[in-house]
Formats: sequence, structure tokens, C-alpha cells
Amino acid sequence: MADSSKKVVRVRIAPSPTGFLHLGTARTALFNWLFAKNQKGTFILRIEDTDLERSDPKYEKDIIENLQWLGLNWDEGPFRQSDRLDIYEKYIKKLLLENRAYYCFCTKEELEEEKEAMLSQGLPPKYSGKCRHSKNLDPSRPSVIRFKMPETEVIFHDLIRGKVKFNTGLIGDIVIAKDLRTPLYNLAVVIDDFEMKISHIVRGEDHISNTPKQIMLQNALGFEEPIYAHLPLILSPDRSKLSKRYLETSIDDYRREGYLPEALINFLTLLGWHPEKDREIFSLEESVKEFSLKRIQKGGAVFNLEKLDWLNGQYIMKLKSDELASRLENFIPQEWSKDREFLIKIVEIEKERIKRLTDFSRLVGFFFELPDYPAKLLIWDKTSKENTLENLQSVFLLVKNFAEAENEIMALAENRGRGKVLWPLRAALSGQVASPGPFEIMKVLGEKETLKRIEIAIRKLNE
Repeated sequence: MADSSKKVVRVRIAPSPTGFLHLGTARTALFNWLFAKNQKGTFILRIEDTDLERSDPKYEKDIIENLQWLGLNWDEGPFRQSDRLDIYEKYIKKLLLENRAYYCFCTKEELEEEKEAMLSQGLPPKYSGKCRHSKNLDPSRPSVIRFKMPETEVIFHDLIRGKVKFNTGLIGDIVIAKDLRTPLYNLAVVIDDFEMKISHIVRGEDHISNTPKQIMLQNALGFEEPIYAHLPLILSPDRSKLSKRYLETSIDDYRREGYLPEALINFLTLLGWHPEKDREIFSLEESVKEFSLKRIQKGGAVFNLEKLDWLNGQYIMKLKSDELASRLENFIPQEWSKDREFLIKIVEIEKERIKRLTDFSRLVGFFFELPDYPAKLLIWDKTSKENTLENLQSVFLLVKNFAEAENEIMALAENRGRGKVLWPLRAALSGQVASPGPFEIMKVLGEKETLKRIEIAIRKLNE
């Protein structure tokens, strides 16, 4: 079966606003978006907010803002289930009228007893169906609405996993609504997908167990069955289930940690999908051209934070210095942005060392304020304090001829030893164990500040 299966492609991402947008949902959104764009189809955003107790507007806001930040803009929506209660009521009434659903009055205690009894007999726990034929429809009694699950074998073709079979006899009659205007997930999603003419359902493999329930509901309501594709789970580097540390990290957390959206998108694209040629860096536009559901792997996709950091570093290096300076504005003290020309100079020599935007302020603070440091930092290897002092004093004199300073200092270093001359100079300028080279720093600082910092170093050695 082809990806499009000769259908007009209409796909959706349907997050529940009960938490922030996380990696798994973002990847599902991305794969749906890529598929839609590749097939010249439609990408729909639907907010599944029927869980009124747990849904929160702040989560919806987070989902919408971070999908936009990632560049995954939708063609239709956002639609909210809470605005569609009349539609659900119509279909629930239809199922009840056609005797495909019924009111269940069983208490939690009764259901728990049933479950324990079945487990004790080595049977899979499911509802017994005791309310199927109940005539006592007392509206004052607490109830739910259950679907009469036909006992059959459900077979569907998954575009990633191939032929999938389920025995619905193991499922039992599922609860589909709390009342006429409060549908639960499996019913609401079936109705929405039909009403929105969804052609393909691309979602995580944790939803596979829901698929036979939804197919049975589709059959009962006379809906055409969409095409399914279930994505592999995201795994830890040791191929175990992804740890809570990462599962609970939201896209907004990655954003605040200084990851670029294009790098994160590139990373997510490779979590379970691979291009035809062995490539690791490609744009969203390039991904659209190559994307196919056929190239999604069945096995779990391994999450590797080191790879994400590497990718982010690659994208940072590719940015023009003025663009990178703009992106850094939310990650540095406000006063650093006042002299933009100075900031851009720093960016130019530091961007190869940056893996995340949050690294920048830690790496470059010395350009704005020289940190205090011990005199021993200035001493190279086993060089004596006296020799280090002599070399710095010589460098100080050479710096006064700033235009020729680099050539003259290098000549001195070749004569006396590179480490003995260049190490104390670099340490004097940065106050750091690791930093860019001394001449790069000098060009940014300028003559006056360079001389001032060498003077400070000389004083430290004289103390």
C-alpha cells in the first residue's frame, strides 16, 4: 500500500492539554507534518481537552507556541473537543438508539471484584457485560455508557508494522462516555477523525491497543476506516525505556537550554526515520522532499543527548555571526547587547565552542569583566615565576606596537618557547584555563584593554 493509498492526505496532531509539549508528541507532530507536506496534504491541529479536570489553558498555550517555534504550523485548527459536545451527543444517542451501546450502573467496587475474580482464574480482566440487558435505567443512579464490543478478530494493515491482528473477545465492553455530553478518548477521537476527514492516523505505538477499539466503533457508526501508521517508541541509549529525566523534559525546556529549533527538528526527524543516503544534517525543506512513512523503522528510536548537542553545535556554527548574536539576546545579560559590534566580534571567535546558546555567557564572560584568578594560572608547565614575569614584561612592550604585535610576539615565542610566552599571555587576557587563542582575544579587546590586563598579570606575579 502506498503512503497516500490514493487518498487525499489529511493528518492531525491531537495533543491533550494536560501537560507541556514533550519530545514524543513533538516527533509525532513532525512526522505528520512532514508526511502532509510531502504528499501535498493537510496538517490539522486538534486539542483534545475533554478531560476537564486535568486540562489547563497554560498547557494548550505551551503546545501551540512550541509547535510554532519548531516551525510546525498547521493548515487547519486549532479545533477543541470542548467546542464539539453537540456533535458527540448526536453520535452517542445514535449508538444507544441502535442498541450498540448501553448504560452501565456498576460501581467501582463491583468492577474491582470482577477484575480480581478473573485474574484469580488466569483470565484477562475485562467487563463481564452484566449491564448489557439491564432494564433498570434509573437516571438518579451513577452510570457510564459502554459500547457493545463485537467478539471478532480485527485485522488492519499498519504502514510501518504490516498486518496486525487483535481478538476483541479479550477486550470486553469499553466505556465510551461518562454521559451524553462527555465522551471518552476512544469515541471522541473516532468521531473527530471522521468529521475532519482524516485519511491517515500517524501516532506512537503505545496507541496500538486502542486501534481495534476504534475500528469497532468506526464500523458501528458506519465510518470509513483510516489508514494507520504506528511510530516506534523513543528509547534510552541502552535501548531501555526512555527515562523520566527525558520524558519529563518539555520542548520549552530544550528551548530555554539554548537548542535551536532547526537542530531539534533535525534530531527528532532521525528518531525512527532515516533518509535514503547516510546523512545526519538536513533542513526541514530537505526532509519534506525525502520523507516517506516507508522509511520509518519498526524498532525503537534511540535518544542520544550527545548527538543532539553535536547537531546543535553544527547549526550554531552555520549561523552568520550577526544572526547568532540576535539569537543570543535572550541568553545573555542585557548590557552585553549594548555594544553590538563588540558582541559580534566575540561571537565570531567563540561560536565553534558553543554547543548550546546557554554555553555562551559561561564561555565569554571574561571579555566583559576579567575574573580574579591566582598567579599560578599564568605559569606554563615547570617555567619559573621569574621567567614568566620576564616574558610577560617583554610581551607588554611589544603590545604597545599593536599593529605588529602578533608577528613580534610570535617571533619572541619561537625564540623563548611557545608555551612560555603564549600561555601566560592568554591566561592574562582571559583569566581562564581554556579560551580562544591570545591573538583572537587581543583583536576583540583592543590595545588599551589588552595592555591593562597584562599589567594586572604582572602585578600578580610581583606580589
